[in-house]
Amino acid sequence: QVQLVESGGNLVQPGGSLRLSCSASGGTLDRYSVGWFRQGPGKEREGVLCIKAHDGSTYYADSVRGRFSISRDNATNTFSLLMNSLKPEDTSIYYCAAAAWIPSIQFMCMHKLVAYWGRGTQVTVSS
Repeated sequence: QVQLVESGGNLVQPGGSLRLSCSASGGTLDRYSVGWFRQGPGKEREGVLCIKAHDGSTYYADSVRGRFSISRDNATNTFSLLMNSLKPEDTSIYYCAAAAWIPSIQFMCMHKLVAYWGRGTQVTVSS
């Protein structure tokens, strides 16, 4: 059983940057495709950015393309979300997630095909 814990959520001004981290225990992340999802007030949870195990292929939601990036460090069993040029509409609870098998990285992110979820970390973008 993989446990995921997010960190790094904070209040940030529009245009600012923030890095979220996800730490895993109970399993080695290099076997999993991983990603970040978010849920804003009154909205459904959506996939933001996912990266596939082994080949590193990625999926970006259109709303974050060019502003957000994902990286993984298998040595420390963590992965991160770097968010630049933050906007008020990025305000959400951000969740990290992992999946052992997926048909494609697009499917994982778009349809939330996830085996393990973190509990979330709040990101608020406001002046």
